[in-house]
Amino acid sequence: MTGSIQQLSDEQLIEQARNGNVRAFETLVKRYEQMVYGFSFKMCRNKEKADETLQDTFINVYKNLKQFNGKSKFSTWLYSIVTNNCLMNRRKRKMDREMMSLDEPPVEDGANHHESIPSWDDTPAEKMMNTELRSHLDNAIHQLPEEYRVVFVLRDIENLTAEETARILKLSVPAVKSRLRRARIFLREELNDYMVQ
Repeated sequence: MTGSIQQLSDEQLIEQARNGNVRAFETLVKRYEQMVYGFSFKMCRNKEKADETLQDTFINVYKNLKQFNGKSKFSTWLYSIVTNNCLMNRRKRKMDREMMSLDEPPVEDGANHHESIPSWDDTPAEKMMNTELRSHLDNAIHQLPEEYRVVFVLRDIENLTAEETARILKLSVPAVKSRLRRARIFLREELNDYMVQ
């Protein structure tokens, strides 16, 4: 029985999960947790925040599964939930920081302080980049304004189409292309000094 539930399509698992089959929902989570975590980490740049976003995302999926209409791929719907959770968590943390007392020194966690981004899984860029260049690129991506970073990560790292990215972010395709172009220009300028050395 366990093998057979894992062979079901996303649509079949969603239908069963909507009807209360917990194992079907667990199978969906297992199928997509690596994708959700990887994207969360690329957006949040922090293991703890990515873990929190992963949890929030599947709680939202569980609560809203009946609202998934199947007009887009399940993964596209998931990306939009992850994106919203990343942005909401970031705004919440920003507000929390602003509410903190100015005379309280910030607490630094030495264990996670120098944590680096995980591998980008056999992309052509990954094969060509050495560690130093990857570090420069990672820092440059982190400096991108949020609305450009999410488009860059979806298009150039997750390899989604402009149409899928537009659906996820509720933007027009020309807006996605414009933001991606600006993100690439920004990154090119940030990396220019490094490249000409």
